Amino acid sequence: MDGHRRRYNHRNNRFRHLLPSISAISGAILLLYFLLSILAPSPDHFTRHHATFDDDVIHDAHTVPSIFKVPTGSSMISDRNLWSTSMSDFYYGCSNASSHFPKAQSVTRPNRYLLIATSGGLNQQRTGITDPVVAARILNATLVVPKLDKKSFWKDASTFSEIFDVDWFISSLSKDVKIIRELPHKGGKKWSPYSTRVPRKCNERCYHICVLPLFSKRRAVQPSKFDYRLANKLETDFQKLRCRINYHALKFTDPIIKMGQTLVNRMRNMGKHFVALHLRFEPDMLAFSGCYYGGGQKEIKELNKIRKRWKTLHISDPEKERRQGKCPLTPEEVGLMLRALGYEKDTNIYVASGEVYGGNETLNQLRALFPNIYSKETIATEQELEPFSSFSSRMAALDFMVCDESDVIVTNNNGNMAKILAGRRRYFGHKPTIRPNAKKLSRLFMDWKNMTWEEFSSRVRIHQIGFMGEPNESRPGRGQFHENPTSCICEKPNHKSKTVPLPRKIGNGIPEADETDNDEYVDNSQEESYNQNENEDEDEDGMVSNLQYLLNDTSVEDFTTGLDENDLEDLLSH
Repeated sequence: MDGHRRRYNHRNNRFRHLLPSISAISGAILLLYFLLSILAPSPDHFTRHHATFDDDVIHDAHTVPSIFKVPTGSSMISDRNLWSTSMSDFYYGCSNASSHFPKAQSVTRPNRYLLIATSGGLNQQRTGITDPVVAARILNATLVVPKLDKKSFWKDASTFSEIFDVDWFISSLSKDVKIIRELPHKGGKKWSPYSTRVPRKCNERCYHICVLPLFSKRRAVQPSKFDYRLANKLETDFQKLRCRINYHALKFTDPIIKMGQTLVNRMRNMGKHFVALHLRFEPDMLAFSGCYYGGGQKEIKELNKIRKRWKTLHISDPEKERRQGKCPLTPEEVGLMLRALGYEKDTNIYVASGEVYGGNETLNQLRALFPNIYSKETIATEQELEPFSSFSSRMAALDFMVCDESDVIVTNNNGNMAKILAGRRRYFGHKPTIRPNAKKLSRLFMDWKNMTWEEFSSRVRIHQIGFMGEPNESRPGRGQFHENPTSCICEKPNHKSKTVPLPRKIGNGIPEADETDNDEYVDNSQEESYNQNENEDEDEDGMVSNLQYLLNDTSVEDFTTGLDENDLEDLLSH
């Protein structure tokens, strides 16, 4: 018994000796846990609440269980036709010249040449090609085929004839403007063009005052840059000429058309309809937006590194940028918007995008909502894309074709491609073109986890009134003719339509459809009937970069300070 008691006391003594050590270790663990809980970043307004999925519902991973549940079946039926605009059958594109518009042969002056060098990517170049043709007609000058930008961000060495059918371009416009391939020689030498700077949004009178007298000094004149150097409001015949150029004369080369049509056919073979999504969630776009997407220090460091390329880029308050609708929606948010509008989970989606920030991890949030996600890289082989893959503008042309032929397109950024496609789709039958109402939706996404799906989807549909590409939305791209070519869209005889109502707020703060003061639709051919403001480049609810205009005719490395803000252009709006 004594031996047993001694052994028991010995074990107790050893335990008493270990007790301080155990207490110290436990205290250290508790202290470490406390410090980690303090140092860990807390959720803010920009943290994305990613969705998790099971066979029945989609719910918020941060608040399980959540009242927000996205139905996976077809329990929610939209109150609108998802694949066509409601009044598209009553309108058509009309761009023929009037009988009062003389033929080019009778008005073009000899030895008067206009030279143009475009800026930016493919869709900025389209504008930079279309407007100079009109300017040449205003000046009664011969246009030399524009030179494409080879120095800017994309550094694409493609020439005009490698992207567009130059022979078709010249011949199809021969009645409107005389166009030649190269500037003529004089005495075996090329004429040296007179360089000038054209004011922004210059109208007919402006060109007659600022440019026309220069031809008395030189036979050839070349503006130093030509982005947004033509007014949105011109005489109707000049507006219709714009449409003939943009929608008929600018045709891609045969290799681009053939490959683009192959991509369209493959998407068509997957189902009756498909949605094209111009995502614009590339690292450069996010860097310029000045927005924050909840990626912590890693995201901040990566995007700040990109921002350093532009010395004058002003970084605004990310929270303020998002509240004002200046941040692109995330792929997940775009997906939730589409589901709320009534598009089912099995909808085929073609993503037109460059490198998506966050890669597959980011795209997987969209795939969870729409598993059938495709791109040109997934539906074509490397061998098929090889002739185009080294040229950003040619790759962009393929995406342009698929987006243009899609049943529905969603543009997540109101940049050049979004504007050009919106105008083109209006002209050719008003196919649905969805532009997220970023200001209203961004605010909605700040609190969506606390709503029911029914409340969320109802608010989305209300916020999107006026942003769905209907024929006569009251505010489609205010002041942007290329986005809303009203002079070139005519109403069929014996039809009077009503304008699409815009949302207004009622007492409880929930928007509802507003009644228009004008029940009669005004003839689209009279652009003056629209209250367009020349001084406003973007819709107040549109998504733009915090630096609205970036240098467009020099390389990134050559970007310097001292530039007029009005002369900067959004380089990254493909």
